[in-house]
Amino acid sequence: MKTQQKNFTKVSMLGHFLKGCTRFFVFTIICSFLVTVFEMLIPQVIRQTVDAVIGEGEMNAPGFITRWFVSKGGAAYFRENLWMISLIVMGMALILAAVIYLRGLTASVSAEKLQQNIREDLFSHIEKLPFSWHQENKTGDIIQRCTSDAERVRTFVSEQMISILRIVIMVAMSLAFMMSMNVKLTLIAMIAVPIVVVYSMVFHGRISSGFEKCDENEGILSTIAQENLTGVRVVRAFGREEFERERFEKQNVFYTGLWVHLMRLMAWFWSVSDLIGGLQILLMLVLGSVFCVRGQLTAGEFIAFLSYNGMLIWPVRQLGRVISEMSKAGVSIDRIRYIMNSPVEQDKADAVSTETANEAMHGDIVFDHVSFGYEKDQEILKDISVTIRTGRTLGILGSTGSGKSTLMLLLNRLYDIPEGQGRITIGGVDIADMKAADLRNNIGMVLQEPFLFSRTVGENIGIRDREMPLDEIRKAAKIACVDETITDFKKGYDTIVGERGVTLSGGQKQRTAIARMLTQKAPIMIFDDSLSAVDAETDAKIRRQLSESLGQSTVILISHRVTTLMQADKVIVMDKGRIVEEGTPEELQTAGGLYQKIYDIQLSFSEEEAE
Repeated sequence: MKTQQKNFTKVSMLGHFLKGCTRFFVFTIICSFLVTVFEMLIPQVIRQTVDAVIGEGEMNAPGFITRWFVSKGGAAYFRENLWMISLIVMGMALILAAVIYLRGLTASVSAEKLQQNIREDLFSHIEKLPFSWHQENKTGDIIQRCTSDAERVRTFVSEQMISILRIVIMVAMSLAFMMSMNVKLTLIAMIAVPIVVVYSMVFHGRISSGFEKCDENEGILSTIAQENLTGVRVVRAFGREEFERERFEKQNVFYTGLWVHLMRLMAWFWSVSDLIGGLQILLMLVLGSVFCVRGQLTAGEFIAFLSYNGMLIWPVRQLGRVISEMSKAGVSIDRIRYIMNSPVEQDKADAVSTETANEAMHGDIVFDHVSFGYEKDQEILKDISVTIRTGRTLGILGSTGSGKSTLMLLLNRLYDIPEGQGRITIGGVDIADMKAADLRNNIGMVLQEPFLFSRTVGENIGIRDREMPLDEIRKAAKIACVDETITDFKKGYDTIVGERGVTLSGGQKQRTAIARMLTQKAPIMIFDDSLSAVDAETDAKIRRQLSESLGQSTVILISHRVTTLMQADKVIVMDKGRIVEEGTPEELQTAGGLYQKIYDIQLSFSEEEAE
């Protein structure tokens, strides 16, 4: 069923990721509020102690505190028992420490839960994106968005957003307490606030663009590293280590230079912000002393005022740092949002039922005037029309770039045929009207360069069913002529295949992939030049065993070898995106066309090798 594609804004995407961990963030915010409250109350206790206990001033506190203070004996009693005030401060400090601990704990839990949500949602969404999207986006860049960018978003939400809320609370409460003691001095203290805010906003744009460039080039660096790690055998086989090292170093130097430039900018940003904050504190110290000498401020109020001023200027100074971190996070959020807003592969709302699709798979396959190009105005396939009878074998021959593999990608709906460019039907049902899962469950496909996972050989062959019996796995392996090879391994079917099947030869990988496809028992099977790395004798043996075991399956064989297509019921020859010849192998051998030319060349080459 077709689902509505979401179009996330930055805020809505963060809200989506926060599902399941919102309560932890709320508790963290509550703890941050309590921390701020206790931090604000401690200077008031010190102020009252200096003015009303040690000094001769009056108690200036809420009524219930004043009544308690008098009931205990007033200033004289507490002057003789200052340890009680120390206990009060220590008790408040212990409560503050406990709340800080709870805040840190819940912040960590919420942060990890958020990171889990981001990873899972990104991976799930990427899995549903169309094949064309993966072709357009480099793997290294995708990985970088799912790791570094995801981590940066986690840090922003779990740390910077909490910091912003705490800054707002601290500034508001600090100003309120400072205003209650001396309005004039408070207004002077506030002069630095708009200066730092405006200064931070000016730098925000420059810092943001700098982080965007760094992120993009980190993705390029990751792509180079990923390509070299997965293609290490090719690099070494062609002696390209020095070239690839220089290529990596060139990008690494450029990437490092971007960060150095950005850090210089950040150093100016932070140092000037700290200078403004330091000058403000110095100004408050001088003016506060003058106000005390003039009697406009008590000693206790002066001490408390300096504490609150520190609590005011610290958040303002931190605001600059938070804004710089917001610049990083903003870039990362946009990069992740690009993935989350990329349209997923969707079926039509009125797609045919699974039962209808399964029945249709046993019918004829018809390519009806199909034209297609990966890019506009560059057609790969040009008006292709061909019928593949059910239970028959179609061979496809053609030079590289003639469009053979593209036909199969369209049949499997890895690419969709644009409107008005023809259609493909199976059993009379347009594949565009089928659910992609139904279509692909009924089409087995082996590519020229098969992909094997870093698991055991048995798990790779039986990947469709974790509980697949070993006997069934071995049966498929025997048909693909790979069982004997696997049993010769020290651990047999429990042998771990290296990344991308690197521990197996090209022919072993192709035969393992054929065995994997055979376990699917699909009514339509495609072999896309999947015997190219196999010797001619093994090729003939596999084809013979396949013809005996495939039963009523419709088979499509794509190959550069004419001998591979000799047993096909029908062969089409493609050239430059068009079908130039069509007929049985016997008819084409004497037709005087491209098929006969290729046949004669390969036959004479085989005879020379035999001699």
